[in-house]
Amino acid sequence: MSSVNRVWKSTFWQRVKMTVLSIAIIQSVAIATPSAAKANAENAVNMSYTELLSNVKENRVKKIDLESNGLAAEAILSDGRKVRVDLIARDGNAELMKALRDNEVDIAVKAQPQPTMLWQLVSTFFVPMLLIFVLLMVLRRLSNAPGGPGQTLSFGKTRARFSPEAKTGIKFEDVAGIETAKEELQEVVTFLKQPDRFTAVGAKIPKGVLLIGPPGTGKTLLAKAIAGEAGVPFFSLSGSEFVEMFVGVGASRVRDLFQKAKDNAPCIIFIDEIDAVGRQRGAGIGGGNDEREQTLNQMLTEMDGFQGNSGVIVVAATNRPDVLDSALLRPGRFDRQITVDYPDYKGRQEILKVHARNKKLEENVSIESVARLTPGFAGADLANLLNEAAILTARRHKEAIGELEIADAIDRITIGLSMKPMLDGAKKRLIAYHEVGHALVMTMLKNTSLLDKITIVPRSGGIGGFAKGLPDEEYGLESRSQLLDTITMMLGGRAAEDVVFGDAEITTGASGDFQQVARLARMMVTQFGMSDLGLGALESESGEVFLGRNMMPQSDYSVKLGDRIDRQIRQIAQTCYETAKKVIEENRDLCDRLVDILLDVETLDGEEFRKIVAEYTQLPEKKTASVKF
Repeated sequence: MSSVNRVWKSTFWQRVKMTVLSIAIIQSVAIATPSAAKANAENAVNMSYTELLSNVKENRVKKIDLESNGLAAEAILSDGRKVRVDLIARDGNAELMKALRDNEVDIAVKAQPQPTMLWQLVSTFFVPMLLIFVLLMVLRRLSNAPGGPGQTLSFGKTRARFSPEAKTGIKFEDVAGIETAKEELQEVVTFLKQPDRFTAVGAKIPKGVLLIGPPGTGKTLLAKAIAGEAGVPFFSLSGSEFVEMFVGVGASRVRDLFQKAKDNAPCIIFIDEIDAVGRQRGAGIGGGNDEREQTLNQMLTEMDGFQGNSGVIVVAATNRPDVLDSALLRPGRFDRQITVDYPDYKGRQEILKVHARNKKLEENVSIESVARLTPGFAGADLANLLNEAAILTARRHKEAIGELEIADAIDRITIGLSMKPMLDGAKKRLIAYHEVGHALVMTMLKNTSLLDKITIVPRSGGIGGFAKGLPDEEYGLESRSQLLDTITMMLGGRAAEDVVFGDAEITTGASGDFQQVARLARMMVTQFGMSDLGLGALESESGEVFLGRNMMPQSDYSVKLGDRIDRQIRQIAQTCYETAKKVIEENRDLCDRLVDILLDVETLDGEEFRKIVAEYTQLPEKKTASVKF
C-alpha cells in the first residue's frame, strides 16, 4: 500500500509541474506576440510636437489619429509618410486642435489596444496558480524534513531521536571515574535484560532514574551506556524540545513520545536538561508559564498515571535538582536519584587513561601525577586538559605530549592563556613583589598548601602573575587554622606592597584577593561558627526569586547583630593582614633576593622556591605531600 501511495504522489506532482510549465509557456508566447496596433506603431517615424504643428499649419498633414488618452498621435503626411508624435496633454493640445480644424485635417480618435483573450486568461489564472504551486512545494519540503523544525504540519509530534537497535557505541567500559553511579545503573540494565529474575520475587522495574551532578561529569554518557549495554531501543531528546510558544504543543509531544515508547517497549527514554520543562509549578512573579506547566502535568501523568508504562524507563539528567517540581521527584516517577559527582583521585586516573588512548605521551609523563594535580576536575575538564596539551604540543612542533605541555594546559584552564612577558620596569618589579608576598607567606605558614609555581608572566583577563599552591584532595574539610592561614596568604601580596613601597604606593592588584577574603571571612562568622559570636548559622542560602520560594529578601538577624558580624569580619581580615606583614618584615632580605631571581627567570617551581627560602630560615612541616611528575 505504501508503494502505491508513493507512485500516486509521484504522478500527482509530475502533473502539477507539467500544468504550471504549460501555463508559463503560453504566457511567454502571449507576451512575445505583438498586437497589430503595436506593429503599426513600430513602423511609424517619430516626430516632435513642434514639427507636427508646423506641418499642420503648412497643410502637409492629410490625416491624424489621436489616442483616447491624448498622450500620442499618428499622422499621415501628404507625401505618404506615417509619423508618430508624443503630445503635451497639459492644456488639452488646444493650439494643435485649432490648427487641425483651420486646415480641415481629417481627425480620428483611436481607442487603446485591448489585451487579447489569451492574455487575460493567463494574467488572471497564472499568478494565483504559481503562488499555490510554490506554497505546495514549500510545505512538501518542510514536511519531508526528518525531525527538524520544518515539520510544520505536525507540531504535536515528538522530536526525539530514535535508535531502534541502541547503536549508541557506548558501553560501561567506556565510562570511567564514576563507579558508584555505574553500579546503580547496572541493575537497571539487568532489569531490561532479565526482567523475570526480579518479577519472580515481586520486584517492579523502576520507572525513572534521575542523574544529578555538575556539568561535565558524564550524565549523558551514562545514559548512552545504559542503552548500549541493554541493547534496547533508545529515545533521546532535550527538555527544551517539548516547550513551544503554542500552549498544548508540549503536552501533545509528551503523549506522542510515550506512545511510541510503549510501541517499542522495553526501551529507554533519555531527557537531557529536564529542568527546562520540570521546574517547580507556580513559580515566579505573576504566575508560571502555561505551556511549560501543561507539558509537565502531562509528563507526570504519563510516568505514573492511570495507565502503566511497563518496560519504559525514563532516564533524565540535570545539574539543578533544586528547581525541579516535588511531584516529579517522588517515588513512582523517578524511583532512583543517582548523584554523579566529581571523580576522586582513582576516578581521575581512569578517566585520563580513557582519554589518553589516542594521545601520544612521553614516557616520563605520569597519569598518577596528573590526577593528583587536578582535584575538582570533571570528566569533560580532563578531556579538555589532554586536548589542550595536545594542541600545545603540535604548536611547539613536538612529537609527543610532555610534562611542560600538561602543566601549561592546567594553568591555561584554571587561570588563563599566557601572554607575552612584560618589559623590565617598575610595574614588573611591583608585580614580582606582590606575587613573592603570596608565595612567601604560603611557604612560611604551617596550615597552607605547598607552593606549586610562581610566575610573573601575564595571563589573559588582566592577571599580571600568580602564585599557585598544590591542590588538596580533601577540599571542603578545612579547619579554623587552615582558613585563617589561607586568608593570611591571600593578603600576602598587599602586605608586601605595603612593607616594600609604603602605604602611598599600594596598587589595585589586591582587589580580587579582598573579594575572596571577604567571602571566606563572612562564611567563617555566619555559617561555620568560627568567631566570637558563637555557634550557629546566622545566614542561610535562600532560593532564587524565580523559584517562588522567597519572593522578598529576608534577613536572618537583626541590624545590631549585622553590625557585630561586620566587625568580626574586619577583625579577622585585619589580624591576618598584620600576620602577613610580620612575615614579610621578618624576611625582608629574602624577599628582595626572591624578587631579583623571579625578575630574571620569570617563573619559579615550588621546589626551587623552597630551596632558596631554606637557605635563610627553617621551613615549617606541611601536611600536604609534594606532587611531582
